[in-house]
Amino acid sequence: MRRLTAAIAATAALLILTGCTSTGAIPSADRTTTPPGIDSHESGPASPIGYGISVPDGATQLGPLVRYRSERLIDAYKPELDAVRAEQALEEAAEAEEDGEATEPTPTPTPTLDTRPEGDLFEDLDDPPRPDTFVSLMRVDGNPTLVLRRMLADLSVLLPEAEIVTDDLAAYCKATDRRITGCKLDVTGVSPGGRDLHVVLTVDPGRVPTRTGNYASLERPVMTLSLAYVGDPRTGQEERSPEDLADPPKVEDTDEKTGWIWPKMDEDAPELVLDGYTPPTSATVLLSGERPAFATMTTPRASIATEIATAFTQGRVPEAALKRDVVADLNEVIITTWGTGADGRRIRTVHTLSARGNYLALFVDPTV
Repeated sequence: MRRLTAAIAATAALLILTGCTSTGAIPSADRTTTPPGIDSHESGPASPIGYGISVPDGATQLGPLVRYRSERLIDAYKPELDAVRAEQALEEAAEAEEDGEATEPTPTPTPTLDTRPEGDLFEDLDDPPRPDTFVSLMRVDGNPTLVLRRMLADLSVLLPEAEIVTDDLAAYCKATDRRITGCKLDVTGVSPGGRDLHVVLTVDPGRVPTRTGNYASLERPVMTLSLAYVGDPRTGQEERSPEDLADPPKVEDTDEKTGWIWPKMDEDAPELVLDGYTPPTSATVLLSGERPAFATMTTPRASIATEIATAFTQGRVPEAALKRDVVADLNEVIITTWGTGADGRRIRTVHTLSARGNYLALFVDPTV
């Protein structure tokens, strides 16, 4: 009864916030919204990302923060979910027998991640696990060197023992003729709160030889930040308090050692082609990148995002290898599909349905 009451209350709240139908947590595929300008899909500096880290000054996050449950987290809670559903099946069989409708108990089949159509995968648990992986997709509008250094400074206090360098871009970036061609930080460490985290930060300026920016980047560098909890999954769910981080170093007070410059792009790529796939014109691409390969977009209807996600995974991941998870959290429903293709590449789609609209992020070989 307690689970039923909680589920009804959560569904009612979601209906109010997102315009859902009464069929479940996911808004109707026929719900239509008219996406306004791109700026309405932007989140500015100080927008929270995770574990005490936020969008740095000079950067803009496009679309919502991408959140999902890691496969490790799902695997850790799956036995508990199976046990609860088995108990429910026995209770239903006992009630039927008391009512004089005794039948041979039929165990409730365990739904697989790729067949569960809607509702949180773990909704039968009193406390479903919450996403433990966060990805921010950002456009760098300010001075790229300062923005990158600010992000590095923030991460240096999140992982104090990782010895993250904040004044030398050569530690994480590559350059040709002093012009930066790309940057990547990939580090695992322990936060002040004792969390084991995997952090990946990238900056992609675009195609330097042709002076072409990534599609929808406004000729600006593209920055991505992935934060993933990699400690014991259950321990990570028990301790959800925010990180108490020290003030980061003020990078404006120190010089950067390389003096490298960021190449100026003359134009954006004329169209988005992500691993050979071009989304339909019904989707508005908000940002994309090549290193790593991703695209984030908004669609006027949930069904369009579903169709794009399906089309993108088909041919890349065998249907039998494709997995699926659904998270219902506050005013968002997050549908994630992922799998590994025969060529070893990992594909992930994250469909976020919220009060702001329908958003879809596509990833090829995501960093976490």
